[in-house]
Amino acid sequence: MKNLSIAFLLISTFTFSQTLQTPFEKENGNQTVTFDEMRTYYQKLDKEFESITFQTKGEDDNGAPIDVVIFNPTKQSFEDARKGKSILFVNNGIHPGEPDGIDATMMLMRDLATGKIKAPKNVIIASIASYNISGMMNRGSFSRANQNGPEEYGFRGNARNYDLNRDFIKTDSKNSRSFQKIFQWLKPDVFIDNHVSNGADYQYTFTYISTNKERLGNVLGNYFNGEMQKMLLKNMEKKGVISVPYVNIHGDVPDGGFPAFIDSPRYATGYTTLFNSIGTVVETHMLKPYKDRVKVTYDYMVNNINYIDENYKTIQQKRAENLKQYKAGNQYAIAWKLDSTKYEMIDFKGFEAKYKPSDVSGKTRLWYDRKSPFSNPVKYYNTYVPAKEVTIPKYYVIPQSEWKVIDLLKLNQIKMIPIKQDSAIAVESYRIKDFKTVPNPYEGHYLHYNTFVTKDSGKMKFRTGDFLVPTNQDGVKFLLETLEPEAVDSYFNWNFFDAMLGQKEYYSPYVFEDTAAKLLKENKALKTAFEMEKSVNSKFANDGEAQLDWVYKHSDYYEKTHRLYQVFRIN
Repeated sequence: MKNLSIAFLLISTFTFSQTLQTPFEKENGNQTVTFDEMRTYYQKLDKEFESITFQTKGEDDNGAPIDVVIFNPTKQSFEDARKGKSILFVNNGIHPGEPDGIDATMMLMRDLATGKIKAPKNVIIASIASYNISGMMNRGSFSRANQNGPEEYGFRGNARNYDLNRDFIKTDSKNSRSFQKIFQWLKPDVFIDNHVSNGADYQYTFTYISTNKERLGNVLGNYFNGEMQKMLLKNMEKKGVISVPYVNIHGDVPDGGFPAFIDSPRYATGYTTLFNSIGTVVETHMLKPYKDRVKVTYDYMVNNINYIDENYKTIQQKRAENLKQYKAGNQYAIAWKLDSTKYEMIDFKGFEAKYKPSDVSGKTRLWYDRKSPFSNPVKYYNTYVPAKEVTIPKYYVIPQSEWKVIDLLKLNQIKMIPIKQDSAIAVESYRIKDFKTVPNPYEGHYLHYNTFVTKDSGKMKFRTGDFLVPTNQDGVKFLLETLEPEAVDSYFNWNFFDAMLGQKEYYSPYVFEDTAAKLLKENKALKTAFEMEKSVNSKFANDGEAQLDWVYKHSDYYEKTHRLYQVFRIN
């Protein structure tokens, strides 16, 4: 009778285990889950396990739900359980043609719930099951022409054809608004964004982008790059998984080495870094078998859980210390450049790049000889230095008319103080002196770059309901990166303020000629400056239209708001 009971128990356990297999596991190792299969699976885990919560927390541009799955081994609510613990936040499917993380996370959550993986005591794991739902639904087999599986997968762009990994600051999509809402709710200590690479061929299945250490901040950046990430990769190697920093090269790896990818705030980890979260982009190699890519993605997430569980207090301490760097009066870099004098030597494991005639064109083409692997020392340039800095102000002042900016600040839980009565406030102002613009649309925008401003100081009138925004808050880096117009991914560069670049009032030259002559006759300072400009600028001296325009723009007739940036600083 006892033997029958044991046999029944074994059969029941096996049957239960079989019912919890993911669609990926049930197939041939080269298929990825559909949106409906994914939701059904997580709903089943939610029903079966008290430790799993599956809930809708956002919306795709196509109206479909963006869901968050949480593993919380305590019997407390998430809000109570998170106190004193660290949060690991995982994002999947931002590019659904790169679905490795979607399938790996489904197995991870099940293995945590069933006890196959020991539950951490000090970590709660939260994941966006899939972020780009409309892209996930747009399944096919040909859009990733340079990728080895799965057999069918989603599409990179979302329903409105946005690349969501360029939308974190500009926030054109409902997806981005949803992500920011989820991120600010979770306030994670560590963030992982799961991807698949493009580019050169080499021996590695697992590559990664560590969020730029200088942008992360000296205290946290040095800890993450110098300690935490090194230990995570060492533990991966113990499992037979070799790794290399993301090789953003579409050809032979040059003898001169390659640079670390710098993740500006348009990217996922560039955004999460602004709130002091440690971030990694997993980039599995596109040409490796799908089942191998899913496995290493799974392994890296498990290693993070184990590391954070042991070191959660250190991580939290480093985050608190790191924030202290960003005080009013300190310098802050809004643009970076590579320091070509500093590098690490890495033992790069590649395949020999060779050339032969193309079967298509007959011209010379590149190919990688997998029968000729090599291991050579290569320079990895991973140090950046400030290219442009600003002094952190004590406050920004934002007129309520800039409601789009204010809306995004509120979404990111930025503290703002409404001005209680009409006031004249001493501020520093910027005027846009020069900028360049891309010739073709980039992610829905004619993006500006190489922006330069001039500065002025004085009292300006602000209305009741305009906002004072203190920089003494957790989102200080978010404020600096979005509100400083010269920052690479500033709201100015993403066209939020283009209306003020257009002049609204003009003059008829035949009318203003007489006015200009009178101004020069009556205003000696203006006349002196005018003559000085002619003496040093021969082109100007020979251009009557330019001279008339100069007088206009240096007179009271010229509109004072033209190119006046509508965010102000209090130092």
